[in-house]
Amino acid sequence: MFLGITLVASNLINAQENLGTINLPSTISEEARDVISDWTIEGRNAGAHLPKADAPKEVWTKIQKEYAETAYVFVPIVVKDYGATVDTLFLGGIRAISVKPKNYQKSEKVIIYIHGGAFTFYPADVTLVSSVPLADATGLRIIAIDYTLAPHAKFNQITDEIIEFYQALLKEYKAENIAMYGDSAGGAIAASSILKMRDQGIVMPNSLILWSAWLDVDEIGDTYFTLKDNDPNLVYNGFLEYCAEAYAPRAEWKNPYVSPVYGDFSKDFPPTLIQVGGKEIFLSNSIRMYRNLKENNKEVELDVYEGMWHVWQGYYNIPESKMAIKNTKNFIFKYLNISK
Repeated sequence: MFLGITLVASNLINAQENLGTINLPSTISEEARDVISDWTIEGRNAGAHLPKADAPKEVWTKIQKEYAETAYVFVPIVVKDYGATVDTLFLGGIRAISVKPKNYQKSEKVIIYIHGGAFTFYPADVTLVSSVPLADATGLRIIAIDYTLAPHAKFNQITDEIIEFYQALLKEYKAENIAMYGDSAGGAIAASSILKMRDQGIVMPNSLILWSAWLDVDEIGDTYFTLKDNDPNLVYNGFLEYCAEAYAPRAEWKNPYVSPVYGDFSKDFPPTLIQVGGKEIFLSNSIRMYRNLKENNKEVELDVYEGMWHVWQGYYNIPESKMAIKNTKNFIFKYLNISK
């Protein structure tokens, strides 16, 4: 939801033009159809303009603030809807947001969340539309790491922050009791950080969940092109490409710590659930990641949703979101050995 939220706002503003209407499949729920019924390609494109990666940092800071303010309007709503308890904490010198569901019962199990936002947007505070519903479904505490955003930090510093926080958390929770999940760019950061942990000899989390993950930051993969004119949220040229450049120089784009789809999965890697929507240009990313894990005999599930857009799980009132969250819960319970 986060990566496209400002683009969606532009869609709503421009909907009356009814140009370049997004295809509305009859195979998705009525609630999902209602969400995207007014979205247009022109509206999407109208919001898809960013400064180049080498623009002055204050230019990026200004637009990051604007995006955060737009996204924050949903935060009080989801917290109230679910009755969650939200607190700030610091571990290893890294800030994070702790989310506990209503009537939380202390547990030795925990979920780490690496939020999305194209590597460049949103503090963890404004990503609660993802973490609060999942915390409610699982009954588990979710800790969202508030990593430094690009271009203020590059990929190597950001993944180091994730690992530093994770190692500090290991003083409180055992690795076998920690699941990690990430959406969009957060999925890339999560998977890359786990590859980096493994390569550094650090015990990895128990399991990994990827929602609409941006697993190859280059415009490579069939659906970057076949779905280019039907993805209601994502625009590569002039938007995603600048975010990718802000995160890592082009010479590093095939580095597994940037684009984890290029990782060596012949070595250890935790059981992984990959969820992706049928409308996303990132669909190929998920398919490629699944095949790489599957062909290396890793435990992996590919969970594809008909007609869904980027990080639809954040639209927590639609049936497809509830289904995805339920399947995520079941996966987490399976590997964390929690009775349903």
